[in-house]
Amino acid sequence: MASKLRQKKAALNAVEPMPPGTMIVAQFKSADGETTGPPLNLPGDVTPEQLELLLNQLLNQSDDPLPYSFHVGEDEIIKSLWADRKDKSTEDAITIVYQPQAVFRVRAVTRCTSTLSGHTEAILSCSFSPDGSKLATGSGDATVRIWDLNTETPQHTLKGHSGWVLSISWSPDGKTLASGSMDNTVRLWDPKTGKAIGDALKGHTKWITSMAWEPFHLNSKANRLATSSKDQTVRIWDTTLRRVAMTISGHSAAVTCVKWGGEGLIYTASQDKTIKVWNSSGALVKTLQGHGHWVNTLALSTDFVLRTGPFDHTGKRYKTEEEAKEAALARYKAFKGNRPERLVSGSDDFTMFFWEPETSKKPITRMTGHQKLVNHVSFSPDGRYIASASFDTSVKLWDGATGKFIGNLRGHVGSVYQVCWSSDSRMLLSGSKDSTLKIWDIKKLKIKLDLPGHLDEVFAVDWSPGGDKVASGGKDKQLKVWRH
Repeated sequence: MASKLRQKKAALNAVEPMPPGTMIVAQFKSADGETTGPPLNLPGDVTPEQLELLLNQLLNQSDDPLPYSFHVGEDEIIKSLWADRKDKSTEDAITIVYQPQAVFRVRAVTRCTSTLSGHTEAILSCSFSPDGSKLATGSGDATVRIWDLNTETPQHTLKGHSGWVLSISWSPDGKTLASGSMDNTVRLWDPKTGKAIGDALKGHTKWITSMAWEPFHLNSKANRLATSSKDQTVRIWDTTLRRVAMTISGHSAAVTCVKWGGEGLIYTASQDKTIKVWNSSGALVKTLQGHGHWVNTLALSTDFVLRTGPFDHTGKRYKTEEEAKEAALARYKAFKGNRPERLVSGSDDFTMFFWEPETSKKPITRMTGHQKLVNHVSFSPDGRYIASASFDTSVKLWDGATGKFIGNLRGHVGSVYQVCWSSDSRMLLSGSKDSTLKIWDIKKLKIKLDLPGHLDEVFAVDWSPGGDKVASGGKDKQLKVWRH
């Protein structure tokens, strides 16, 4: 009986051979919906490589061809048009949607090149600077440390806080590091010298939960910082004058997460079950409702472009601030195209919502499937995927344009705390309570590498914007740097 079932299954999965000489009329379309070239009469078994060749010719870029991926409806074309299309009819003209892929390829990190001790309590956050040249970690020992990545040694220890450092954030020009702590204060540091810039920024009455800088293309001085706190408020600081520019209050419970979007909107998530959208002068624009419990985490489709500002994979440096600002704006515009900024929120109600806050206060879709609370969500750098990490030990992958479920990444045996994408959007990194890091291959939806080594829970992971290094830290107080 079992063998019969197996045969049946194999027959279902086998692709029926294509009748020789089958032709299909196809029209190329970009992801934004613009048609490219005339309808073409293609052989039915055309491969993605051939389509790529054709498309690069139609776009007049055969000298310097770019890589693309192709979809017909929901099906991605991986082997050939005939094999991957579920609907085999050749009567109607089909539309082939193409999307550019990263020109560069990030190699998976495979080994731990150094284990750096120094912190005397758990590492709660780690973050690479926007250009990937420096690495900072915040810890439960009330210090922030900056590490030299060339020699992989400790560079500066930033002392001043009297409570756990819960979050750290680099300014988009990479010249200032902010840290928010359990002691209710925010401190600013000069990462070059390791010295504090003035005294602590006082104002919040409870601990700091999250921080976000104004995007570089909106403010190239990089001197406005938003901080959210357990005290139900968000404060916008002018970091040059070192004082509060404004206080945003409106939430009726702790604010858990703040994001500053590319159009100048500030998004705040709270334990009052709502997400509020403010403009940069502090006025409430919208309240996004729908969650049935605390909202823990927010992700913007523009996060990666905003994080890296004027710095891209080529490592180019700009002579003047104006030039850098123009570069950042050009990168942002090229990334955004004609789509509004998208927002995803993850909550203690086990669900996520997908929003386009610029256009509507109604969610586009509700993303369900996790069996426990959603701890962290993140958009891929190209905005095509969303990854979510949950206490149910799974990482789930969703479509970044529609919010549709794509697949599960299973392998962790403990809660997953944080996820982070490689800058070419081809791989995902996750850190877990089970003390391992895992790297996932997005195309195959399978694990690519298992990185054991930590002695306890991994709380914080980050992948450098250039893609060459990964940093991880957690309960064992050690920072690990991983390379290829």
